[in-house]
Order: sequence, then structure tokens, then C-alpha cells
Amino acid sequence: MDFSTTHIRNIAIAGHGQTGKTTLFERLLAVAGVIGEAQTVESGKTVSDASPDEVQRHISIYAALANLTWRGTLVNLWDTPGSADFIGEVISAFRSSELALMLIDSRAGAQIETIKLWRDLDRRGKSRLVFVNRMEDPRADFAAASADIHDKFKVEISPVCIPMGSGPDYRGIIDVLHGKAYLVPAAGKKEEPVEIPAEYQDAYKDALGKLAGSAAEGDEDLLIKFIDEGELTQDEIIRGLKIALEGNRIVPALAGSVTRNSGLVPLLNFIAEIGIDPSHVLEETTGAGGEKMSFKGTAEGLLTALVVKTSNDQFSGRISYIKAASGTLKADSEVYNTGTEKKEKLGKLYRCVGKKLTEIREAAYGDICLTVKLNAGTGDTLTAASGASALTKLRLPEPVYSVALSCPDKKAEDKMSEQLTRMTEEDRTITFGYNGETRQNVISGMGELQIGIILDRIRTQQKIDITTSVPRIGYQETIQKKAQAEYTHKKQSGGHGQYARVVLSIEPLPRGERYKFTNAVFGGAIPKNYIPGVEKGVVEAMEHGILAGYPVTDVAATVLDGKDHPVDSSEAAFRIASRNAFKNSMKDAGPILLEPIMNITVWIESKYMGDVMSDITTKRGRILGQDQLPGGIVELRAQVPHAELVRYAIDLKSLTSGTGSFETAFDHYDPISGRIAEDVIKAAAEFKQAEAED
Repeated sequence: MDFSTTHIRNIAIAGHGQTGKTTLFERLLAVAGVIGEAQTVESGKTVSDASPDEVQRHISIYAALANLTWRGTLVNLWDTPGSADFIGEVISAFRSSELALMLIDSRAGAQIETIKLWRDLDRRGKSRLVFVNRMEDPRADFAAASADIHDKFKVEISPVCIPMGSGPDYRGIIDVLHGKAYLVPAAGKKEEPVEIPAEYQDAYKDALGKLAGSAAEGDEDLLIKFIDEGELTQDEIIRGLKIALEGNRIVPALAGSVTRNSGLVPLLNFIAEIGIDPSHVLEETTGAGGEKMSFKGTAEGLLTALVVKTSNDQFSGRISYIKAASGTLKADSEVYNTGTEKKEKLGKLYRCVGKKLTEIREAAYGDICLTVKLNAGTGDTLTAASGASALTKLRLPEPVYSVALSCPDKKAEDKMSEQLTRMTEEDRTITFGYNGETRQNVISGMGELQIGIILDRIRTQQKIDITTSVPRIGYQETIQKKAQAEYTHKKQSGGHGQYARVVLSIEPLPRGERYKFTNAVFGGAIPKNYIPGVEKGVVEAMEHGILAGYPVTDVAATVLDGKDHPVDSSEAAFRIASRNAFKNSMKDAGPILLEPIMNITVWIESKYMGDVMSDITTKRGRILGQDQLPGGIVELRAQVPHAELVRYAIDLKSLTSGTGSFETAFDHYDPISGRIAEDVIKAAAEFKQAEAED
């Protein structure tokens, strides 16, 4: 069945861990008749948690896509992870959805991951609704959870559904919009509408008045009528809610019990009737000069589509999830990849329910579909022809946790590198590469759990012995005063010998200027054709300092004098002489170590602020400032040496019971001395010895 854009809904289910997202996803598919029976997370048989890692750990690691049809509307549903380690998967789902469904625990209100994701939705200007779950729990409180969301985010909560009772007295929900009640169904049955019980009539009328007020916010004419008459018709409420939701001016609230199949039919009705269709959303493109532009897709326009996610399947190979932003995506067509600037051939197109694929011939703009064996990577834009602007890529956070990796031999290391490089193409929150300064292979990501799962998978599937260690820090060396030295390189071994004499002066440069070379030789003491060799020797010498072998920076080198030999001199000889002259002069120039200083921004609940500030201080950090954010969150800014942050993801998790998050960015280098410098030099010597023994 083909669906036009106005009959498509793209929804990302998101929220704090353990709020029931995967269970909701599974139950919605069952209610819509897509699957015969909903499975539990513990069974390991759910549609979305299909990978061995997810089955083993009983958590969502990847964003999973499925589609259902409800009242003539195609609903593409994303089930997203709740752990901050897998935020890249959530962002992929947000990027391809017009609406986020935030699942709230009725017992706890807006928890830390909800708050962080809410902030991300705010940055994107993305509309959202909330579903307050677990109304059957003895501690459930719909009013308190709704008030918590209102207080933390300063948003207008619009009660589309309200519960009838809570805890042991929970009977079901009232669909305020349509004036019907839905009692908790018998096991395996679907909810059916009934008349609202008499004892809930007052609560219903009060909620209807609030809902009409929210709807009036969507349209000026409706607002005037509501002020004058105090009520709106059902059609007017629907129209107002659609406009207000599209404008991100309200947050509709629904309630229920996912495990009891309660509240699911009204939720699907709301999505189909009022949920945002892709035709109402502007897409953002990035021009060749980096300028941002917006456009609204059309069915008649040229194809523009975004690869929102990629994954690798052992049977199907590379899988690409594609959202058409304009035009029509057609199977077996040729597309142009603006990222690689190459043409690619689309094969078959599919809709999916987890790993089950159903072939389709085309997808209207706004739809999300799959294809296999496409070379495009996550974030690439596919167009009908070259010259089109690229859609804005996923806005992802920088990695905050790193691990150094080593293997017993070169073959194993190459195999590991191949696997990790492939994974970085799937998940853009992961980086992997060889750090030339520290001479280590380093993988970086969003947390210990994410990196641990990746490495365990490679160890198991590829039978590779991978050893992990704390990454070395990219220290540098510099000098504090001016010094001069000379070096004569002389070697005779039959035939032409090697001869070069270089007199070199070095002095410190202001921090950040890195390097300067000056030729001050007069009278041809060193022929001009050998000066490039002198400079090459200086550059080579700066690659490894004399204290701990770290790169040398912020040094000005001046060649003052020298001597050549008419037969035995060469550029190579002058390079060797210059390199040694630099090292000799550095010994008398007050060499010191420099350590990288990072800017760090930490987001924590207010109650943890004292502990986190104290911890930063013990890490030789300097607090720069703080801001109070909505939701009881404090944004703390500081500068901390990089060496103190290599395990900060673990430290912050411990300090904040897993609720804190942070971002870092390099700022500058600062000198270190005393015991700290001695420890760095000692560690460098041990690392060098270990390398030699290997």
C-alpha cells in the first residue's frame, strides 16, 4: 500500500532508561496487528532488541525501526536506547522524526535522561508529547508527574488523556478529546471505547476545559472564540491542537499502563489524527559555504534524502535507513551522494519491522525506508543530481571516554582496525585511529558501556585478543630561555664521507605560535642549497623532545653559522648536524613539559553540585562559572588538565549515580613541573622501554 506524505507519521519513542520504551514499542505493534503477540524484554524475543548484545543485557543499544498502519495512516516508530552511552542512536531517530514521544515514569516524573533529551529536542525545535506510564503502580501520580514536567521545562501541558484512578484502583483512561473511556482490557484483548463513568464526569469536564484552552493557543480565531464563549467544538479543538503542536507551543499528555495494554489505542488515535505529518516541517540544508537554508519538501521536487543510520547485518550486509526529504525515493534508481561526490545505484527498497523486511517500489517524501549494500554513510545526502545542497548532518556530541588498544601481532591489529573503522561509519559518536603523538591506537566514544560492548563483540566474533589501557596524554615540550649550540657531523667510511657543521640558536616563542625558522648565515658559510636540510633537521628534532620524547613546540630556531666540505657535504649531513645541534641547545634552554588543558562543561542535578565541584578541584581544575537550568539542572564550567579527565566518565557516573553528563574541548597548554613532571617523564621512559622489549 502506498501512502502520501500527509498520511505518514514519524515518531521517536525516547526517555530515561527502564521507563518501558521497548515494551511500549512492542505493545503498539501488537495492538495494530503487526505482530501476533507482544513479547517481554526478559524473553529476548522483542522486535526491537534483536541483537545478541541486547538480548544478553536486556537493554536497548540500537535505535530500532518498525512501521504500523492505524486508521489509514502509516506510522514509522523508532525505539531508542535510554542510556546516555548510545545517544547517537537517539539523535538519529530524532533527526528523522517530526515528533518525539517522551515516556515518563508516573512514579518519578522527568528523570535525568529525560531532561537531557528534552534539552536536545529544544535545540532542534522539535515537537513532543508525553505518555505517563505505570499508572497501575501504587506510587503512581499523574498530576504530580505532569506538574513536574511543567515545573522543570516551563511548558504548557495539555491533558489529552487522564487516568481513572491509580495504583490498585487504576481502571483505565479517559480520552478527553473524544469524550470516551477505555477500561483496562482483559489479557490479550484490545481496548474498546465506553461511556465515561459518572464519578469521573467532573474530572473529564475540567480536563476538557484545559484542553480547549490549549487548543485555542494554536489559532487566533479560536482564542477569541474561547475567550468569548468558554468552549470549543471537538473539530475546533483538533484543529487548534494540530496547529499548536506543529508550532511546538504545547506538550500533549497521555497516560496509561503499557504492560496492561491500557492507553495504547487512544495514543495511536492521537498520533494518526493530530500527529505531525512531514509536509508541515522545514528541512535544513547546508550550502557550499556553510550557510544554513531551509526548504519544504514537495512530491514534485527533485529527490533529496538523508541517510539517517547505517548498520551491518551478517546476512544482508550493509543496511542504510533513508528518509526522503523531498521528491520520491524509487527502487533501482541512480542517486548522487553529495558527501562522496559520486553516483550510486539504489537497489531494492524495504519497510521494516525490526529485522523483517517488506519490499516496496517507492517511498513518498517524508517516509523512512531501508536499502542494502549502499556505499553511503550515516549523515550522507542523496540527491537526484549533482550540485544540490546537502541536508544538515546529525548534530552529535563529542566523545568523552577513550581507551588505548593493542593486539599481540600486526595481523590481529589490522583485523581489529578494520572492524573498528567499519563501526565508526555506523555510529558517528565513535572515533578510532592511531595517535602519532602517543603512538597508540585509541577508540573514543560516549561511555564505558558503549566501548565495552564494541570490544567484547570484536573479541568474540573475530577471535582477537585485544588489550586495553588508559590512553597516554599528548604532552608537549618547550623551552624557557635562549640557548646556542653547535654540532659537527663527520663520518668517513670509504669513498665520499659525510661532513656538516651547524651553529644553532633557539629561543622561546609565545604560547601557541609553535615554530619559526630563520637563516642568519652570512658569507656562504653554509651554501644556500643546504639550508633546507638544516631546517628539516630542526623539524625532525622537534618531533621528540629531550625530557620525555614528546613533541617540542613554541620554539624559534636560527641557524647562525656552519661549515661545509666541497666533497663530503650533503643535505642529509646538514640535516643530521642540525638535528643534534637543536637537541644540544635544548639542554641549556630550560626545557619544560606542557600539558593540555581542557574546557569541560558538566550537567548535573543541583544536589550533586558540591561533590562535583570538590572533585574538579582535587583534579587540579579551576571553576569558571555555573548556570541554573530548567529541571533542577546545573551547568558547571571549568578548566581541567586532560590527564585528570581520562576516566572522568566513570568518576562522574559514580558521583551522580549515573545521572551526570559532560562535554570537553581542548583550550590550551600549561607548563608542569615538580612531582607531576617527574611522573610523566618516568612513565614515558617505561613506555619507551616496553616498546623496545616488544
